Amino acid sequence: MADVLIQSVTKRYGTVTVVPSLDLHIPEGSFTVLVGPSGCGKSTLLRMIAGLESVSDGKISIGGQDITHVAPSKRGVAMVFQSYALYPHMTVAENIGFGLRLAGIPKADMDERVREVAGILQLGPLLERRPKQLSGGQRQRVAIGRAIVRKPKVFLFDEPLSNLDAALRAQMRVELSELHERLGSTMVYVTHDQVEAMTMADQIVVLNKGNIEQVGAPMDLYRQPATPFVAGFIGSPKMNFIDGAIAREFGGDLVGIRPEHVTLSQHEGRWPATVRHAEHLGGETLVHLDSPVAGRLTAKVSGDIDAAPGASVFATPGGAGLHVFADGQRVLT
Repeated sequence: MADVLIQSVTKRYGTVTVVPSLDLHIPEGSFTVLVGPSGCGKSTLLRMIAGLESVSDGKISIGGQDITHVAPSKRGVAMVFQSYALYPHMTVAENIGFGLRLAGIPKADMDERVREVAGILQLGPLLERRPKQLSGGQRQRVAIGRAIVRKPKVFLFDEPLSNLDAALRAQMRVELSELHERLGSTMVYVTHDQVEAMTMADQIVVLNKGNIEQVGAPMDLYRQPATPFVAGFIGSPKMNFIDGAIAREFGGDLVGIRPEHVTLSQHEGRWPATVRHAEHLGGETLVHLDSPVAGRLTAKVSGDIDAAPGASVFATPGGAGLHVFADGQRVLT
């Protein structure tokens, strides 16, 4: 277990800079999630930590040791990829222990470590099966087991759940969080899914075009987004943004209000609106609105609200949930 320190790291491909000078500290034992849209540089940064991409400028240290130009196999990291990359002709036990066998670990020690890891990941009954006999979630656990068995200083995950269906992703999020609590290891996880970031991380790094927009705990980013980009990326459904006269009224050029902080009434409220569409999700409903004052809005309300398309309502923002931005920065909670 070790921390990761990234100092003035830059990545260029020829004349194109994909990661400008970037500084980041990943604390020892943390579950740090790098999140952002496609092309923001998060996977490139992860691969530079792993040694799979060279660093154009700057320095990367793990546990106080400069590993900028150290071979990937000597960095003390283990990486889990989006694809499982399992050997189809090997059993689960052989897949998990393959790296140990290459490293010349004695068979008795290797078998003991494989059994230990299989127990952690609930793979014990599956050790003699081959990948084609496993579900997607089981295959991903084997890939994770192959990383754990090496006892690395840092675990690196590159969108490991993106090939799974929604239900299995939710299950694996819980399993990965429990695994982190059990191992206490430093984990760096890349995803474009802000739900994964919010539910698993103790530190989120929001990236945009190779730059860090904000670093912080999940609820800190939710409650106090530093920029409109962070405000719009963190939270589901997406934050409502309003400009013009309403924004100027609050002293900014952009006002944000999350759907869960918009209340609806048929009789009175701040902004008159017309219902465009209602998405009934069981315990809650997303109501999409058109307001001549505030523009297009989404309200997240509880229960089975009567909101037929074309109905007239009033939308009112909750004061504590109002976010004001000016010149691209937060100015008011």
